[in-house]
Amino acid sequence: MDRRAFLHKNAAVLAAPAAAITTDETVSRFANKKLPDTARSTAGLAPYSGPWGYAQAAHLLRRSLFGPTRTEIEGAASSSMQQVVDALLTAPAAPSPPVNVASTDASVPLGQPWVTQPFDQAVEGVRRSSLRAWWMGQMLNQSQSLAEKMTLFWHNHFVIELGDINDARYGYQYAALLRQQALGNIRQLAKDVTIDPAMLRYLNGNQSTATAPNENYGRELLELFTVGKGPLIGTGNYTNYTEDDVKAAARVLTGWRDNNQTISGYFTASRHDTGAKKFSAAFGSRTITARGDQEYKDLIDLIFDQPETARFLCRKLYRWFVYYVIDAATEQNVIQPMADLLIKSNYEVTPVLKSLLTSEHFYDPVNMGCVIKSPLDFTVTVCRQLQIAFPPATNAVAQYGMWDYLNSQTNLQQQYLGDPPNVAGWAAYYQTPQFYEIWINAVTLPRRNQFTDLMISTNGYSRNGAKLIIDPIALVQALPPAVASDPNKVIAELTKLMLPITLTSSQLEFLNDALLPGLPDFEWTQEWTAYVAAPTNATKKASVNTKLQALLRAIMGLAEYHLS
Repeated sequence: MDRRAFLHKNAAVLAAPAAAITTDETVSRFANKKLPDTARSTAGLAPYSGPWGYAQAAHLLRRSLFGPTRTEIEGAASSSMQQVVDALLTAPAAPSPPVNVASTDASVPLGQPWVTQPFDQAVEGVRRSSLRAWWMGQMLNQSQSLAEKMTLFWHNHFVIELGDINDARYGYQYAALLRQQALGNIRQLAKDVTIDPAMLRYLNGNQSTATAPNENYGRELLELFTVGKGPLIGTGNYTNYTEDDVKAAARVLTGWRDNNQTISGYFTASRHDTGAKKFSAAFGSRTITARGDQEYKDLIDLIFDQPETARFLCRKLYRWFVYYVIDAATEQNVIQPMADLLIKSNYEVTPVLKSLLTSEHFYDPVNMGCVIKSPLDFTVTVCRQLQIAFPPATNAVAQYGMWDYLNSQTNLQQQYLGDPPNVAGWAAYYQTPQFYEIWINAVTLPRRNQFTDLMISTNGYSRNGAKLIIDPIALVQALPPAVASDPNKVIAELTKLMLPITLTSSQLEFLNDALLPGLPDFEWTQEWTAYVAAPTNATKKASVNTKLQALLRAIMGLAEYHLS
């Protein structure tokens, strides 16, 4: 498998006229025009019994966390795979809510939560920014748990857009629900999100009445959130549901509204369609009748009784954690067993994730280093792996300001936390044949490079009296002394941390030359030793710092750095 292919030029598009190239490109003109046909793994969900060391631990943590650190990877490598996965599947305590960091929100003191305050359109913008910043902070300060990666997964699955719902309090409650249920029961999460005020507002469920059922949520519930379409069998009708099923689901869901005083969904019987709702043969021709505010639960149960719902969900989990190509062997050996286990577990997601993350399939070399990092993963990884220091919680204004800055960077890279582009989520997880390649295009790749260049520069990024900057000397000082004084060992340690693929000898030579342009290896040993002996000497410090900046810039400029 050529994992660098996303940077290769496609001859079929090189001849395209210059006018076809736009500056707002979202899908690279060099991206796949068909799915890759490279042979995939035939391994299934049998427990992995191969070697367990740094490479396997790093692979597991790269897919499970945002930017695992050297300490986290080495700790995992020194434990057993089962111990690490069990820890990853342990939900952490719920975090404290976001706080006010804007002087314009006079109703809430600086540093205090705003999530239960009355809605105020005048400060909605700063509260929404606070929410996004807080969410970014959860990723940066994640525990060694899958909870944050799964919270983002559910956000991409049960989509809302903060900009559309226009109430940051609703957005916070939605985010808290996803985090609470991130490693829990999918069926229950589907029930809870159905009457969540953010979802009721986003997909117009709050407007749905017996005389005018709104079909938006019912349609997306079937098509995007649960069972999926399946092949088209007629106008508006699919193998897994029909247009009449959408209409019946909409009738079931009538009567629900959102209350912006209590920040909750509630049921109004007088607005509910009390008639019988009959579903097609795709759902066993079953009927939901006269259950009032409990009918939405019956609808979710009806959908989750369909085996295709489990398969649909497992395909999405697979594309999130493993790879986007699901060939016949993967469908048979991985997706179907995952779906069977999901059904057997009554839709508890943890047993399925444990089976996948401890499987032969997951650790097959073909599935390592084959995912292009999302903008969020890319940006948070830079910060966490390269140990960028952030302002403390005691200075919430500065801390949230830096988290807000990172959100602005991922937005430029075409992934804005809290606002997927539409109800289907980010296209990189569903749009065939490009999938992850969507993250890399003529707009986003320069933005990624500009961010890493700024972080490794002498200036970094300053705001509110604080600075974000990579300290390359601190990174190397954390290594054993015998490693830190050897240029090739330094390169080996940094590339092992930052890259999921072993480099070629010529690439390693290139990095050596970036560190020591035209100089012998002993030059680094002498300079580093001299610096360690006199760390306050500005000249000696600048000498090693400049060289390490050049090395890190070269590593982050490799195609492999965009892979996980």
